[in-house]
Amino acid sequence: MKSMTGYGQANWQRGGTAITVEVRAVNQRFLEVKLNMPREYLPWEAELRALVQARVARGKVDVSIFRGGTRAGEITVEPNVALAKAYVTAWRQLQRVLGVPGEIDLALLQGRNELLRVREVQANAGGEITHVRATVRRAIGAFNRERAREGRALGRDMAARVRRLQQLQQQLMHRVGTLAPLLTARLRERVAGLLEGVAADDSRLLQEVAFLVERSDVTEELVRLASHLSTLANLFRSRDPIGKKLDFLLQEVHREFNTIASKSIDLEVTDATLEARSEIEKLREQAQNVE
Repeated sequence: MKSMTGYGQANWQRGGTAITVEVRAVNQRFLEVKLNMPREYLPWEAELRALVQARVARGKVDVSIFRGGTRAGEITVEPNVALAKAYVTAWRQLQRVLGVPGEIDLALLQGRNELLRVREVQANAGGEITHVRATVRRAIGAFNRERAREGRALGRDMAARVRRLQQLQQQLMHRVGTLAPLLTARLRERVAGLLEGVAADDSRLLQEVAFLVERSDVTEELVRLASHLSTLANLFRSRDPIGKKLDFLLQEVHREFNTIASKSIDLEVTDATLEARSEIEKLREQAQNVE
């Protein structure tokens, strides 16, 4: 079991080129992959996205690829010769018209930034894609190890809560089996108080008890509950993503306990369902972090 949240990083450097990949994720019901990369790598965006999708099943995943080093790109400065010639021609024309003596030199052109063109020459990134792929894979590997570590901690806590739910289910099963005689005694006591010494009709009393027991019978719910909880406990041993199955099973478990609570005519049963629903709520909160 893996957590949906995590962080991983990997680096590669050779011959003056450095590549860094960072992978981080937060909770989200479905998978969403966002890639941030230099424009040189854009032709491989679909391929790199597929690498992530193959190893992550759920969550909002941000993958950032940084390219640096001395060969990441070169800066060149090119003179605008045509414009410089035009400036010199214009200065000489002014000399002639105004009769100004002197020499025209480079100092007259200094400070005129338009005479120089600064360009960044991007290095050819085509040969780097193999290293980019490998670095992305290593970053995802680190990311998944971190998620697995968090997932183990989550799994231990959730498994303990499921065991408690199983204990409550067994407690309810035992309690339900003892309700008929308890209800008979309670009803007999109440009727005796109302009749004030007049003998009660035992057959009628037993009919009422049978009606109450039938109306409050939760045997089917408890059997289904045992099955759901068993499946839930086994789910934590799976190596596959379990988040969606976990959501579904917790919904079913919650439904069964709700039904039991609605049929309850016994304080002990009601108290057990209240505790169970509290545990389920904590499980559902934690399930939001599970892939």
